[in-house]
Amino acid sequence: MSMINEILRELWESEHSYKGMRVNIFGIPKFKKYNKKSLQITVDRLNKKGIIEKELKEIVLSKYGKEYVKRKFNSLKQFDKPDKISSKRDLLLMFDVPTEKKAHREWLRWHLKKFNYVLIQKSVWVGPSPLPKEFNDYLKEIKLNNCIKTFKLEKPYK
Repeated sequence: MSMINEILRELWESEHSYKGMRVNIFGIPKFKKYNKKSLQITVDRLNKKGIIEKELKEIVLSKYGKEYVKRKFNSLKQFDKPDKISSKRDLLLMFDVPTEKKAHREWLRWHLKKFNYVLIQKSVWVGPSPLPKEFNDYLKEIKLNNCIKTFKLEKPYK
């Protein structure tokens, strides 16, 4: 997880602070693994973009920041590998995701690998069928279903 994602997730989920610094429930400061200068630069950058605000000695998510974080965390939902996954690769999947949705394309590739799909050719994958129902529903929700075509193979791919 990137430093920005970690900062945003912490601001989204945490309510605990001590002397302006986010702390866990034991009062131990967060973000100790990052260089102090890098952390300050990242916080300043988020402030300039309007994602966070500095109030007195605390850093909080702005109204825009809350919307941004909600969109960011919801847009790339994670799915677990199906329990009963077939070892037969009998579903051919092809996609053409527009460049404006590059993050969605990377997300799709990552999940296909997770679901034991293999790349045959650029944007052409083969793997077990069927894809999880929740995954297909989510593809419709984020409007990627029109970019994807699936074909059931008569014989499993080897």
